[in-house]
Amino acid sequence: MSIAEKLAIVLTSGIFLYSVALVIFYIFIGINSIAAVRKYLHKNDFTDYRLLASSAYAPSVSILAPAYNEGPNIVDNVRSLLSLYYNKLEVVVINDGSKDDSLQRLIAAYGLEKVDFFVNSRIPTKKVRGVYKTKHPAYNKLVVVDKENGGKADALNVGINVSGNDYIICIDADCILEQDAILKMVKPFLEEKDGKKVIASGGVIRIANSCVVKDGRLARVYLPENYWARMQALEYIRAFLLGRMAWAQLNGLLLISGAFGAFDKEIAIRCGGYNTHTVGEDMELVARMRRYMHEQNEPYVVTYIPDPLCWTEAPENTSILGRQRNRWIRGTIETLRFHRKMFMNPRYDLLGVLSYPYWLFFEMLAPVIEFTGMIAFLVMAWVGLINWHLFFAFLLFIIFFGYLNSIFAIYIEVATYNQYHRRKEIWKLVLAALSEPFVFHPFVVWSAIRGYYDYFMKKRAWGEMTRRGFGTAQGKGGA
Repeated sequence: MSIAEKLAIVLTSGIFLYSVALVIFYIFIGINSIAAVRKYLHKNDFTDYRLLASSAYAPSVSILAPAYNEGPNIVDNVRSLLSLYYNKLEVVVINDGSKDDSLQRLIAAYGLEKVDFFVNSRIPTKKVRGVYKTKHPAYNKLVVVDKENGGKADALNVGINVSGNDYIICIDADCILEQDAILKMVKPFLEEKDGKKVIASGGVIRIANSCVVKDGRLARVYLPENYWARMQALEYIRAFLLGRMAWAQLNGLLLISGAFGAFDKEIAIRCGGYNTHTVGEDMELVARMRRYMHEQNEPYVVTYIPDPLCWTEAPENTSILGRQRNRWIRGTIETLRFHRKMFMNPRYDLLGVLSYPYWLFFEMLAPVIEFTGMIAFLVMAWVGLINWHLFFAFLLFIIFFGYLNSIFAIYIEVATYNQYHRRKEIWKLVLAALSEPFVFHPFVVWSAIRGYYDYFMKKRAWGEMTRRGFGTAQGKGGA
C-alpha cells in the first residue's frame, strides 16, 4: 500500500469519525431541546404576565440599543421599544458616532433636548458627546446618548454606565420586540431557586424580512420572499429552538445573541462589561460572566426563552451576509482563544468538559474541516483514490441526516409557536432545506474560511450591515 493510499485512509477515517460524533451530538441536542421546550410550555401555561407588568415588585429594566447608521429604521424601532408592555422600563439608545442622520431623526421625532447628565463611568469608554431627553410625557422613558464611534461593544458599555436600572436588555437597534418580550425575559430572574443566581437570559430571534411592520410593531408575519433571508429563517429556527434551548437545559449555554439578551447589570459590571477587543462581544461576555461565577464559586444559571420575542432584518445579498458570517467566525475564534483555560477543565463543570469542546470542534473548526475535506476529496478523485460506492453512501447519509434535522426543527416550530400560519409557507421552508446543502451551506463555509484568513491577517473590521428598512420590507398584505 502506497503512502498516498495510507494517507487517504487516515483522512477518510478521520472525517468519518468526526461526522459520526457530530451526528451523535445533534441527536443529543434534539432530545434535550424537546425536553426544554416542553418544560417551558408546561411551566408557563398559566402565567398571568399582566400581574408582573403592573407589579411594584417587578425588577427595573434598562433596554440598551446601540445604533450606527440606522437612519431608515431608527424612529420606528424606538417607537416599538417605547410601546413595550412593562412598568419599570428605561430605553437607552446609544448613537455610536453615526455618519448618517440617525441622531437628527430621533431629535426631530421625539422632541429631544440636550441635558446635563452625570455618567457613572464604571466601565471605561469612548467620549460621550451628549445625553438627550424629552419633556414629552409619552416619551419620558427615553434616553438618547451621542458618543464618539467606538464600535458596538463600546456603545453597550456606555449604555451600561448611563442606565439606571438593575437589569439590562441589550438589543440591536434594527430589532422589533413583541409587546410582552420584557415580561417573559425578566421572569427567569424572579424564579431563582436552589441558591442559583440567574446571570443572563436569551430569547429567540426571528427574521422580519417581508413581514408587515406598522408604527414600529409587527402587524403580520410572512416567510421572507428573498432566498437568502428565507434560508436564514430556517437556520434561526434550527439554531434557537434546537441548539440553544438544549444547551440552556443543560446549563451549558455559551452564547446569547447580541440581538436580544438580558443580563444582571452588577455581574456584567464586575466582569468589566463588553470586551472592545473582539468582534464577538456578545459571546465573549457570556463566556466571561460564566467563568467569573465559577471562579467565585457562586452557583448560577444562564436561561433561554423559546418564545419568538425579537424580530430582526436579515441580510438579503451575499455581500452583506458574507461579512456577517466572516465576523461571526472571527468572534468565535477570539472568544475561545480568550477563554481557552476552560477547555476540558473540570473546575468549570459541564461548561469546560462539554460545552467548550463542542464549540471548539463543531462550531469553530467545522468550516476548516469541511473545506479541507473538500480539497482532499478533489485531490483524491484526481489521483483515483476514491471508493465511489462508499463515498456516495456516506454523502447520502450526511445529506439525509441534515434534512431530518431541518424537518425536525420545522416540526418543532409548527407544534409550538407556528409563526407561519399558511401551509404554503411551511412547504417553502421545507424546499429551502432541500437546497441548503448545495447553495446556502457552502456559501456560509466559504465566508467562514475568509473569516479565518482575516483573523490571521489581524483584520478587525466589523463590516457595515446596510439596512433596507422595515418601511420597504413589505409583506404581501402591504404596509
